[in-house]
This record gives sequence, C-alpha cells and structure tokens, in this order.
Amino acid sequence: MSGKNVELLAPAGNYQALIGAVNAGADAVYLGGDKFSARAYADNFTTQEIIKALHYTHLCGKKLYLTLNTLVKESEFSQIYDYLRPLYEAGLDGIIIQDLGVWRYVRKNFPDLPLHASTQMTITGFRGASLLKESGASRIVPARELSLNEIKDIKEKTGLEIECFIHGAMCYCYSGQCLFSSILGGRSGNRGRCAQPCRLPYKVSGAELYPLSLKDMCTIEYIPQLIGAGIDSFKIEGRMKKPEYAAGVTAIYRKYIDKFYDKGETSYHVDKADMDRLYKLYIRSEVQTGYYDKHNAKEMITLGKGSYLGSDEALLMEISENYLREEKKFPISISGTFEADKPAVLNIEGMGIAQTAYGETVQKAMKRPMTKEDVLKQLSKTGNSNLYIVKEDITVGDSIFIPNAKLNELRRSAIAEFEDKLIEANGFVCSRNMLLNSQSEAQLRPQSKMQLNLQNFQNLDSSQTINTNHSSENPNEKPIKCSKNHSQRPDFLSIQVNVRKLEQIWAVCEYPCDRIYIESDLYIEEFDQISQYLENRTDFAIFLSLPFVIRARDEAYLEQLSRLLDDKIQGFLVRNLEEIEWVMSLEPKYEIVTDAGLYCYNSEAVRFLQEYADECYIPWELNGREIKQLDSGEFAESEDNYPSLSLPIYGTIPMMITANCIKKTTASCIATNTPDLMYLTDRYNTKFPVLCNCKHCYNIIYNSVPYSLHQEWKNIRKSGLFAVRLDFVFENKKQVEEILKYYIGKRDTFPVDKYTSGHYKRGVE
Repeated sequence: MSGKNVELLAPAGNYQALIGAVNAGADAVYLGGDKFSARAYADNFTTQEIIKALHYTHLCGKKLYLTLNTLVKESEFSQIYDYLRPLYEAGLDGIIIQDLGVWRYVRKNFPDLPLHASTQMTITGFRGASLLKESGASRIVPARELSLNEIKDIKEKTGLEIECFIHGAMCYCYSGQCLFSSILGGRSGNRGRCAQPCRLPYKVSGAELYPLSLKDMCTIEYIPQLIGAGIDSFKIEGRMKKPEYAAGVTAIYRKYIDKFYDKGETSYHVDKADMDRLYKLYIRSEVQTGYYDKHNAKEMITLGKGSYLGSDEALLMEISENYLREEKKFPISISGTFEADKPAVLNIEGMGIAQTAYGETVQKAMKRPMTKEDVLKQLSKTGNSNLYIVKEDITVGDSIFIPNAKLNELRRSAIAEFEDKLIEANGFVCSRNMLLNSQSEAQLRPQSKMQLNLQNFQNLDSSQTINTNHSSENPNEKPIKCSKNHSQRPDFLSIQVNVRKLEQIWAVCEYPCDRIYIESDLYIEEFDQISQYLENRTDFAIFLSLPFVIRARDEAYLEQLSRLLDDKIQGFLVRNLEEIEWVMSLEPKYEIVTDAGLYCYNSEAVRFLQEYADECYIPWELNGREIKQLDSGEFAESEDNYPSLSLPIYGTIPMMITANCIKKTTASCIATNTPDLMYLTDRYNTKFPVLCNCKHCYNIIYNSVPYSLHQEWKNIRKSGLFAVRLDFVFENKKQVEEILKYYIGKRDTFPVDKYTSGHYKRGVE
C-alpha cells in the first residue's frame, strides 16, 4: 500500500453491520464465517452471506477480509478446504490467520490468497515479521503493545503492510498468549470463546480492584502520528458490537482521516462534539490511546468497575437512518432496440462503464403487440441488484412480442455483466473470471492424506496408530528438519527439566535427566557460578530458555547473551517467532525447541515449525485424545521422518504474558534484577502468582496450582512421544528433589497435594 492513503478497516459482526460500515466510509471490512472465527459468539456469516458480501463490497470498490484466526484441531482440519474454496473463487481479498498450520495449508492450496498474520501470532519485532514474510505474508497485524517506533522499525526492515488497531476494546494479555479463560473454565481465547476473566475484580495487597481491565482505545486525536509511522491499515475493533457502533465509529474516523489528507497535520483538530459521539457509542467509562506512546501505565487501566457508559439511543437511531437502511445503489441509463426478426439489444451505462447484452430474436406479435411500457416494466425490475435506472431510451418496433421470461433473462444477463465490469473497474477480479482463471479442480484440490488419515483414525482403537508412506505434494517444500539427536522414533522417553533459580539447578543435577533448560535471564545473571558448576558435566545437554516476549528494548540483552554462549550450550527453547529468527542467525548453529506457546495444534503446524525447529512442545490446551491424533497425523508417515513431539508434564502454567504491570498499576515502578512476586486474589479467594519481570518489562500471571500429569505417567511413558518436561518456577531445592524422585521412580507417592491435570482429560471446545 506504499504511496496510498491509509486503509480504514471496519468490523462486521453481521450483514447489517457490513452495510453500515461500507456506507459510513470504510475502505475494507473484516468478518468471520461460521467456522474458525475468534468471535465465536458473534452472529458471523454463512458462506452464502460472505459471497454476497464480497459481491457488494467489490461493487463499492471496497475490500473484504476473512478472519480464520483461531487454532484448529487435527480432527477439524479436513473442513478447511471446502470452507475456503467458494470464498476464494468469489474473490476473497485476504485471510487473517493465527494458526501456523492453517497458514501453511492455505499457502499451499490457495496460493493467490493474500495471507495476513493475526495479532494472535504475537509479532513484536522485525525478526518474526521477516520469518512470516518468507512464509508468504503480505500483511501483519503486530502485537497491540508495540510503540510507534517499533512499528516503524518493522515497516522499514520488512516492507510488509502493517495493520494496527486504532479504536475499541483492548486485551490485557499479549494476544495469543492468554490461557486465563481456558485454564479456569475451558473457554479458550485461542478458539474464539474467551469468557473475559480479566474484566473481573481481584484483590491486590488487600484492595479490591479491576487491575486487568484495560480502558478502551481511542486514537482519533493521534491520526497524523499513526499515518506518519507508516501504518497501512487502521483497524477498528468490534465484531461483537452493534451495527450502529461499527457505522458510527467508522464515519468519524473517515471524517478525520480525510481531513488530515486534505488539510495536513498543522490544521488537524478533533471537535469536541465528535469525541462526545465516540463516547456515546458503547465505550468503557474512560478511554486511552493504547501502547503507541507508552510501554505501560496505570492510567490505561480501569481499576474501578469496568462498566460501560452505555449507548445513546437517539444517536443510534440517527446512525441507523444514515447508514444502515439499505445497500448502496448505483445510477444507470438503459437503452435498447426491440424490432421484429432481430436480436433484442439492451445497453447499460453508468460510472463510465458501458455494457451491451443480446437476447433472442424478437418475434412478430400474433395477437396483441407489446408496447414500450410493457417492455420497460420488465427491464426496470432491478430490485435484486445494486443498480437503479435514472434514464431510459428504448426503441420498440411495431407488432412485436417477447416473452416476459426472455426479457427478464436479458435484463439479468445485462446487469450481471455490467456489475462484473464495474467490479473489474474497481480493481477486483469478478467471481466469474476467478473461476475461469483458477486452477482446475484436480490441480487445486489437495491430494492430502490428512483426510484419509483422520477418517482412518476415527475408525481405529486408541491403541492403534496410523502409518502411511509419505511423498511430498510440493516439490519445492522444505523437508522436515529432525533433531540431530533423534532422527528416528524413540524407544525411550527423554526427561527434560526447565529451571529459573540457582537452587533448582543444584537439585536437578543430582538426579538423572537428559536435558536441562536454564532460563536465559538466570544464565546471564549467574553466568560465572553456572559455568563453573556445569563445566565438566556431560551427563545431560544444556539448553537456554529464552524470554516469553522480546521487543526492541531487548536488543542489548540478546547481544549480551550471544557473547556468553559457549560450547556447553547446545540449543534454545524458543517461545515466539522473533526468537526462532534470532537463533537461526547465530553461529555456530544451535538446536531449536519450540515451547507450548508456539502452538502446534495440528500436524500442519508441526510441519511449519519443523522447517526451523528440531523439537516441538505440545500446547497446554490439547487433551490426551487430541495428542494421540496429533501424534498419528499426516506427518507421522515413516520412522525415518518422525518429528520430535514433546509434552510438558509438570509446571505452573503461565496464563498471561502482559506488557502492563501489576506492580506499576497498584504501587510504583521500581525496576529490579530479580523478578518481584505479587498475587491476584479472585472472588473465590484463589491466589494467582504474578512474576514482574523488570528485565524485559512484562508480567507473567500463573495458575494458582501446579499442573501435573503424574496420574497419566505410565501411559505417557508408552506414548511414543520424544520427551517430557518438568518446569520448575516457584519450587525450592527440596521440592524439586521430591518431584524428580517421583518421576524417575524413586518415590511412590506424588509430593504435591494441590494440582491440576489441565486440559489433558477435558480439553477445550
């Protein structure tokens, strides 16, 4: 979009909202279908409604993007092709994706469909954006927590289109990194079903507050700065809100975007009356400008009850009258000749476009001849189209007859062809030509074994596995990269441990394990002690666990870490796409293991990640049956090419990674090298630990009790997975020792009284 005006992108929760957004001046609309949408409880669109919406938006010269921005399970994956094919053929302008497997699959099977990386992918810098660009991205929606300078940096270094939220509700957590609703109640934000526990009250240091409830974003006063940062698309949040909201907010932002381009920044000023209108359109009691000019701040949080002001009914009625009543109609002139023994001719002109349609030969009247009024009566029936006649000039010969059905057919044909020309004049490929120009069904439909494997799996006993020979469908596809240490399906289960405190290292080293992950923060802070203690240890591999989020502010940190690497470090546990790209840039080369937060919900996602990684940890949200499905999916076709899948079996689950800080919100910001520990207490008196990591300026909100699969340990040991990992977060040396004793068979009873098995049994919807 370089050189073009910024795109105004509006939400559409239903068809009426789409009409309102287009009429109010949106350049593009985004919506969800009845599958795989991150707003599962919105009205959403059927396939036929989306096709109709594509036709309408393209007639209006607007774009339409589909949200397929949830994580997709292995058992659901076979639905994607049939879901997307008709939308692709109808000219879909782009698809917003979170799931790395969906990303890979769409790129393979719908190669001309523009891929937009959802904010759920948690892109926080140019490295992750570059990785996605190499994987086919045309646009990214970066994390909402980025500053304008960080956005500029991504734009300058990648050249990708950048889409950013500029108005609406804000999540407290980095999008895509929230398991709060999922762990507490089984309603996963990654599946579009968030129950919003962040909007509830919590006690912090004895005071009851709403510390996780962000005020709504409103950036109308900052449009010049946002455009100056190189943002290509301004995105309004609100698919769950009323059509009047979408239309009303769009109209105001349209006004001020146009005002900026017309008069420039020096004359830019927002009228108080327009600010008042925004406030009256379903907004929380206060607003803030997001993270564009701040990393976090107390004034961004509601703190008091996070209620809404409500909506002004008179304003809603006004918006409804102005924008929601009907679709846009385009004026046309018609002319034509209808003479006996000659083909019927109908011409349509308008908007600089002319189209002629020819019908069957006009008959001579056997009884009463048709009049001009008779012919016009049929030709004027444009009610089902987006055209209306402002002028007509037709010639009707003497003593003619045309069946009404033939006149209707001629009118419909002329209108359809005229609308196709109008769509093409607007820069789009009409659906008719999309069908002609697309690959044949045999070429486009994937010859995937996935569907067969899934069908076979459903017919199998849980003790059976699927084993088919694999041949790549795409000769240019990168092969799966398998770990140098485990290129074949393992006959044993590797035990791995992650630590974040020195005393945990001392404890772990006294017991057999195959790999120790040391948090990189600890490694840097205690480099001398750790290096000295581990200098002659060769009985386990040493990996470093990188931060949950890295930002531009972490460049010096990464440089320091790279200087401290030595031959004892064999690899890294990476937690985001930024870190994959960073590790790949290092010399010598290191092994890469992706953590559970880089979601491999399906075998296509594993294939995506294993183009870069040697091992993938299974997400927290899959249950035991789904893990078996993943382990028996399309990629598990041969022993020689078996990818390394591993499972967290003990640890306190990180439920939120946040740029905002509980300590700063409720007290004061005093940066320390050692993470501070605070607690959130909910209305049931459950306490959730919060680690305030000042080194990277983020919080980790953990579950109240550890996660453990010790009751499933015997079955997991026979599962065929490569490894399991125990994550020690808050445990002291003695606790680490006792837990390890159980898992290596030196203790009969599990030493932790309160724990959860997470989603291993129940899963998420």
